[in-house]
Amino acid sequence: MRYYVIVNPTSGRGLGGRSIPEIENRLKNAGLDYKLVQTERTWHAASLAEQAARDGYDVIVCASGDGTINEALNGLMKARNEGFTQAAFAVISIGTGNDFSGGMGIPTELGSSLDALIANKRKRIDIGFVKGGDYPDGRYFGNGIGIGFDAAVGTAASKVRFTRGLPAYLIGVIATVFLYYTPPKVQIMVDDEEINQSSLMISVMNGKRMGGGFQMAPESKVDDGLFDLCICETASKARIFGLIPYFLKGTQEGQPEIKMRRARKVQVEALDGHNFPAHADGEMLCLTGVSLSLELLPSALEIISG
Repeated sequence: MRYYVIVNPTSGRGLGGRSIPEIENRLKNAGLDYKLVQTERTWHAASLAEQAARDGYDVIVCASGDGTINEALNGLMKARNEGFTQAAFAVISIGTGNDFSGGMGIPTELGSSLDALIANKRKRIDIGFVKGGDYPDGRYFGNGIGIGFDAAVGTAASKVRFTRGLPAYLIGVIATVFLYYTPPKVQIMVDDEEINQSSLMISVMNGKRMGGGFQMAPESKVDDGLFDLCICETASKARIFGLIPYFLKGTQEGQPEIKMRRARKVQVEALDGHNFPAHADGEMLCLTGVSLSLELLPSALEIISG
């Protein structure tokens, strides 16, 4: 088999670049036939993954954080839609949050994720597709979509330079609570159910977690053909802080502000002149979105998991 390894050298506050010698040593010692390339710009991983699939590589590996993983996933899915379906997808976990890995059953630590890659255990997963915001033609995602508060938190966390992972997102929560957020009034169509409310946050999940450890959908399965939604009504600043421990443990279901749902299709529309920020796998979809349409594609991709 031939492996095409895409490394983002800036992922994980530079951990990507520092990890290249270890990655190459492990792959060489395992006797894998591989080519390693580094990304140089935004969306470079998408074009690299697409071309690798077209060139007949058997496994496309992304050594990066969630944003570059999402780019590579989009390139791979574009190639698959044009008939280049041979390549499987794999991840070496070196990001800030590693939420894609955590949701897909891939180890979230560098060495263990390399172990999993070499072991070559495979499974098929569902893939999400979203249209709207800055992507009217659509964008694929693996882990989840965050609308509202968690999108704003992700933006704040990305500006934190002295720590990674969950601590950075907790700092982002504090900054967002005090400096930013006014929940928009929205209409949410969850298959055939209509929900109208002011929503602090809407998480549409294929995986389980966001923000390096917030368990948005602890019961989610990546191969069941359904999104898992966590919909949170507006809440006071004090109440937001009070809800954080529930999300860290994945026990938020049953709290009065929380609705948990499952669906194949989801539509979110801003009402009464409102708009919302949104992200896909941690990458911004929009800052002032008014409409998003989401669909799940069952068993759309083969991955190497833990």
